[in-house]
Amino acid sequence: MAIEALLGIDIGTSGTKTALFDVNGKAISSHTVEYPLYQPNNGWAEQDASDWWNAVVTGVRFVIGNSGIDPSSIRGIGLSGQMHGLVMLDKDGNLLRKSIIWCDQRTNAEVGQINDIVGASRVIEITANQAMTGFTAAKILWVRNNEPHIYERCRHIMLPKDYIRYRLTGEFATEVSDAGGMQLMDIPSRSWSDEMLSKLSVDRELLGTMHESQDLTGKVHKAASDETGLRVGTPVAGGAGDNAAAAVGSAVIREGVAFTTIGSSAVIYAVSDKVKIDLRGRVHSLCASVPGKWTVMSCTQGAGLSLQWLRNTCCEPEMAKAKAEGKDPYYIMDKMAAEVPIGARKLIYLPYLMGERSPHPDPYCRGVFFGLSAMHGRAEMIRAVLEGVAYSQRECVDVFKEMGILIDDMFVCGGGAKSSLWRQMLADLYACPVSLKQADEGPALGVALLAGVCSGVYADIDQACEIAVGKGGVQQPDMKANAEYEPYYNLYRRLYQNMKADFIELASI
Repeated sequence: MAIEALLGIDIGTSGTKTALFDVNGKAISSHTVEYPLYQPNNGWAEQDASDWWNAVVTGVRFVIGNSGIDPSSIRGIGLSGQMHGLVMLDKDGNLLRKSIIWCDQRTNAEVGQINDIVGASRVIEITANQAMTGFTAAKILWVRNNEPHIYERCRHIMLPKDYIRYRLTGEFATEVSDAGGMQLMDIPSRSWSDEMLSKLSVDRELLGTMHESQDLTGKVHKAASDETGLRVGTPVAGGAGDNAAAAVGSAVIREGVAFTTIGSSAVIYAVSDKVKIDLRGRVHSLCASVPGKWTVMSCTQGAGLSLQWLRNTCCEPEMAKAKAEGKDPYYIMDKMAAEVPIGARKLIYLPYLMGERSPHPDPYCRGVFFGLSAMHGRAEMIRAVLEGVAYSQRECVDVFKEMGILIDDMFVCGGGAKSSLWRQMLADLYACPVSLKQADEGPALGVALLAGVCSGVYADIDQACEIAVGKGGVQQPDMKANAEYEPYYNLYRRLYQNMKADFIELASI
């Protein structure tokens, strides 16, 4: 009997991951294809959407060939990807320019324009987020303001993963979790906002049809079949933005459960049964990939990046030792930090190397070692960085609690999850259990499961997660450690407020 499979495709910033899973969530084959990032000016970030499509073609052909699975056994396809990117097509479906992606910062003037036209508080009421340079609406206005000859030819505006949907199916469609990051949606009603579109003079006809993440949005057509080897007629589900997809792949689909990702940046993602909006803009609110649910999400800019910076600038001996022993430098650094007591011998680190987004939307703040003395060495600095990032995540969780979102179970993923010490810090500071996933396949698994719901493999998302997502190791909170951290955490919180004006002054010098 032929094995049934589900295909997940994740359009990331550094590369596209294509992964084939069986219906129990076990990875059969996966392949990642990298591509370049273009930065024509300081603060700009662009990618060529045709690179994404070529990566999909290569990845799909690889996983089909490597697994030996008949393409007719693939029950459905799910799409995930980097959020907020702007893809523009002409009337014939041809790309008009490179995609302006999520981390591009050129749109300061357009953010001001949105606030002037719509009103800053009204933007938050409708879109559940303050106007931001990273979101898609500001990028659309930038092209209209600066490249009118391109905007005049534009007939379709879409997000990165939705361009792949178009190439697979010929359909212009999107879904609620990813479209919520465009700043053109009425988040409470899970639909395009007539008010935002009208006030910003964006024609609704430019945007795709709106779906829930598990909905059928099209089927693979002949041209895509010829390029990829997929069967004509294979269903393509709505899919999800990268974090919403990772949530499904982590079984974060109900209130009380959340995940923390520690990569270069750090994200906490929680689900809510009702729309919860922080009017101070400290965290983001979006539509969940589960019908009838919403999410609250924080983003800390300099999480794993802080540890990487410390490694590269201060830890040459540890890097040399790791090379000699055939180990990861972070493993050596982790062991050193474990020998230092809670509080890093009264050294506190603020992880604001790249400014901050959550819970302090502040482009001016910068990293700080507070309390540095002659008694401190690299071990204390490493411990302080780990604790400072953990404090920043606790501060975001405290914002969630203010909003009425309580968390009693936390998954941890990303590169930082490899550190048992870091995971225990999070468990102690969150005062709740912290778990690893049995297998960390990222957003690709999440959208494969959504494709399974779409194609009838599973009755619903609950059943998909029950069958395909398992827990790995669980670390319980140590409430004695929690009490020891508390005075340091309280001081950590005050330090930002005390130095906020000084950060601004420093930037102006």
